[in-house]
Amino acid sequence: MTFTFASNLQEHQLLFQSLGVLEPEVIQASELIAKAFASGNKLMLCGNGGSAADSQHIAAEMTGRFIKDRKPLPAIALTTDTSALTCIANDYSFEDVFARQIGALGRSGDVLIAISTSGNSGNVIKAMHVAKEFGIQVIALSGRDGGQMKSLANLSIIVPSQTTARIQEAHIFIGHLICGLVEKHLGLAG
Repeated sequence: MTFTFASNLQEHQLLFQSLGVLEPEVIQASELIAKAFASGNKLMLCGNGGSAADSQHIAAEMTGRFIKDRKPLPAIALTTDTSALTCIANDYSFEDVFARQIGALGRSGDVLIAISTSGNSGNVIKAMHVAKEFGIQVIALSGRDGGQMKSLANLSIIVPSQTTARIQEAHIFIGHLICGLVEKHLGLAG
C-alpha cells in the first residue's frame, strides 16, 4: 500500500470500527483503577517512546481533570523523572528503569498500566514482574498478538493491528475511555 493521507485514514477508520470488541476489557480496567483509587491506592504507568508519552498523557488526565473539575486522582507516569531514569539505566540497566521505581513507589493494591505496541519491551516486562511481586494489578495495553505481556498481565487490552501508529492512536483513545469511565465509577463525572 502506498503511504498517503487517504490510505492512513482508511486504515485508522477500519481499526476504530473494530475496537468495540475491547469494550469488556476497557470497562474492567476502569473498574480496577477506580477500586484502587477508592481504596487510597494509586495508578502507575510506563512505556517507551510514544508509549511513554501516552503514559504521561493518561497520568495528566487523572491528576488534572478529564471531563470536568474534580479532585485530583493519584497517577504517576514512571517515564518522567530523568534523574531516576538515567541513574537506574547507568547504574543497573535500561531494563530496570521502571522496575526499580515500582520497587520504590509501588504498594499492594496499586495498579500498573504497562504500555507497549509490540508487547515485548524488556523494561516494561520487567516492571510487570516486579509489580506482580508487590501485589500490584497489571493492565497490559499492547497491540499485534499481545507479545510476552499478554501472559503476565491481570488484564490485557490488545489492539487488533500490526501497525505501530494505528496501535498508538487506539491506545490514547482507550486511555481517554478509561479516564472517563474511572470518573464515572467514582461518581466524579457529570
